[in-house]
Amino acid sequence: MSGLPPRFALLLAALLCSGALAGCGGSGDEKAASTPTAPPSPAETAGCQRVQAPQPKGEGKLPRPKERLQAGKTYVAKVVTSCGEFDITLDSKQAPRTGGSFKYLADKGFYDGLTFHRIVAGFVIQGGDPAGNGQGGPGYSVVEAPPGDLAYTKGIVAMAKTETERPGTSGSQFFIVTAEDAGLPPDYALLGKVTKGDDVVRKLDAVPAEPDGRPVEPVVIEDVEIRSK
Repeated sequence: MSGLPPRFALLLAALLCSGALAGCGGSGDEKAASTPTAPPSPAETAGCQRVQAPQPKGEGKLPRPKERLQAGKTYVAKVVTSCGEFDITLDSKQAPRTGGSFKYLADKGFYDGLTFHRIVAGFVIQGGDPAGNGQGGPGYSVVEAPPGDLAYTKGIVAMAKTETERPGTSGSQFFIVTAEDAGLPPDYALLGKVTKGDDVVRKLDAVPAEPDGRPVEPVVIEDVEIRSK
């Protein structure tokens, strides 16, 4: 049997290469296979790390501290979180006892591994509860009335309390004001003000939360360290 004319042989070869025998083409024409990636979590969308929820520590049983901040010193709390780091400069002049209690807890590692359990965007970010649900504390409370003219404006850090507790009562829970002015009465003990890491506070404020303020994913306080000079 006679062979195919040259032009038909070339056409057949081209058809074979473009069909099931696509391997006839050069390797440069092939596209690398890709694996679908999971979409970012709500925390990651806000710029935070995705972390596991820590186990609640339960109610603290610490004795009430006698420590007070010295008015002539500057105390800065570096707060390391799953969203980054920020600094709180404690108000040693107007809140020496509240600041002393906060330092006492930080020095003991009390805050390490706790969470920000309440985030109300454009209002406050609240954390420091060993129970993780807004009901816990260190096992004691201190009372120090805040300045009568205190305005809870953006960056102010104060201590949370229940409605039935006296003005200025504090345990371990603290909140950061993210509103221009939260419009709160001067009932909450002053702790200080955020002086570094505003961008991190904005990340915290952007973490999606349930209607009751509980973040949809955990936001963890990894470490609180107090430096003084």
